Amino acid sequence: MPEPSLIRSLLLPELSLVGAHLIPQGRTMEVRTEKVAKEEYCPRCATVSVSGYDHRRIRVKDEPLRGTQVRLIVRKRRLWCKPCRKPFTEPVPGIRKGSRHTERYGRAILRACERYSDLKQVRRDFRCSAGFLYTALYRHLELERRKRLYPWPDVIGLDEHFFGRNKRLRTRDFVSMVVDFRGKRLMELVNGRTIAELEASLAYIPGRENVRLVALDMSDIYKGFARRFFPNARLVADKFHVLRLLNPALMRRRKEITGDRRSAALRRLLLRNGFALDFWQRLDLHRWLDRYPELRELYHAKEALHRFYRTRGIDHATHALRNLAAQWAASPIPEIQTLRRTLLRWRHEVLAYFDTGITNGRTEGFNLKAKLVKRRAFGLIEPSETTVCDF
Repeated sequence: MPEPSLIRSLLLPELSLVGAHLIPQGRTMEVRTEKVAKEEYCPRCATVSVSGYDHRRIRVKDEPLRGTQVRLIVRKRRLWCKPCRKPFTEPVPGIRKGSRHTERYGRAILRACERYSDLKQVRRDFRCSAGFLYTALYRHLELERRKRLYPWPDVIGLDEHFFGRNKRLRTRDFVSMVVDFRGKRLMELVNGRTIAELEASLAYIPGRENVRLVALDMSDIYKGFARRFFPNARLVADKFHVLRLLNPALMRRRKEITGDRRSAALRRLLLRNGFALDFWQRLDLHRWLDRYPELRELYHAKEALHRFYRTRGIDHATHALRNLAAQWAASPIPEIQTLRRTLLRWRHEVLAYFDTGITNGRTEGFNLKAKLVKRRAFGLIEPSETTVCDF
């Protein structure tokens, strides 16, 4: 058993050590304590009272100590309030009224949930039920979230995250992620991805006029929301999403030609930036593309996008985008015409990248973390039925 001096140093404020003994069978240490006597205030009328009425003993769980469960037995006074003519029990700092565990026990559960790979191990080590574990976890997550409440920052990112499938409606459920770029943290999660859901869930955060830049993928929903909700913000289309606009068309045409997976090497070469290929890779790829004119034109359009993003300065980028639109205007391929219309519709957001240099990479990083958390559950968590919390 730990030394009494160590136990005394770990006690809650205003508690004095009376005794301690170890129960070997359950690896539990019972610590008997007593509230230090002093004047208390009546919770009803705030009158100072020192008149004793009787005593009560409570048993509460405390944070485990060196792998041993700790149970505090606290002897408290009940005092008599003369104006109210009623007794009241003196409070103990660190223990909420009516609670059967200390606040640091709940914080220890939160830390364990963040470190452990599954909640079953947390339940085993802290000897608590699943219901209590989720209650304590979400309560302390909410307390941590309140510590981080602050007005809107100047740079944010918006992205969607696939959260699960609604078995009853047979639909896919999404959440919208809002990331603070300066603070490098996930700021808020919103159930759904419609403009009405976003506005209703984010209206409580003050300082919308502070936002200067919003990085987002090429979603008309997020574009419409950002324009309405952030009056002073400039929207920036994510570079990665612009560069991959032609990838589905390239893969579709390639499958029409090859019809199987034996050309996996060609698939990698088609999707890679041609600027990063060596001489022999480019030679083999162009020789193969010469046999398929439409696929070759799609590939050259994709490479033109990569060259466009190697442009320096917003003035040169504006001129390069205008030339691309004029060059693709006479193309007979429908995918290139669709790409041209998309770029013209998003031209201000696309060109904003060359002025600001920001991408939505940080938001995508938090999106990946959320996916990893779900994968570690091995299918034991039903996302559509759980509460969305701050990661």
